[in-house]
Parts: sequence; C-alpha cells; structure tokens
Amino acid sequence: MELLAEHGITPAVVRYLEESPSRAEIVEALRLLGTDDPRVITRTNEPLYRELNLEAASPDDMLTALAENPGLIERPIVFAGDKAVVARPPERVLDLLAE
Repeated sequence: MELLAEHGITPAVVRYLEESPSRAEIVEALRLLGTDDPRVITRTNEPLYRELNLEAASPDDMLTALAENPGLIERPIVFAGDKAVVARPPERVLDLLAE
C-alpha cells in the first residue's frame, strides 16, 4: 500500500478473507498472472494446506480448496489492467507500474 501511495496510486482493496472469491474469479486472477497453476497463489506453508492434504491435489482440486478456504490464497495480489502480480515481496508491484 505504501509503495502504491508513493506512486500516487490509490488502489481498490478487496478483502477476500471477508468475501471469498469465486472459483471463476480465482481462475481469472491466475490468467492475469500468466499461469494456470493454482499453487502460484497458494500459501503452501499454512497448516491447513497440509491438513487438507493438498500436496498431491490436482489443479482442479486446488481451485476448489482455494475458493472454499481463501486463507490459503497468497496476498496481496495486485491487479492493473490486464496484468497482475503476487506482491511478495512488495517491490514486485513495481513490475506493474513499469508497464
């Protein structure tokens, strides 16, 4: 947020822990990230990831798990136009600003 503010950008914030994204929204986020691999946005170090035995889950099962358990989704994901980045570390958002 600070990095965006430094560049004069006031983002719209979606608190997806409060309002879970749909499966279709997750698929669209992956498309904007340039991937179809749900693990790109999955917090694999979370205990719930192991509890749900997602290590060997198919991409389809991963999408279901992410939609049902938004706490497993890495954050923040920053969207700009037809691109997105997982802003970990926060400086990754600069990739979007450069375009």
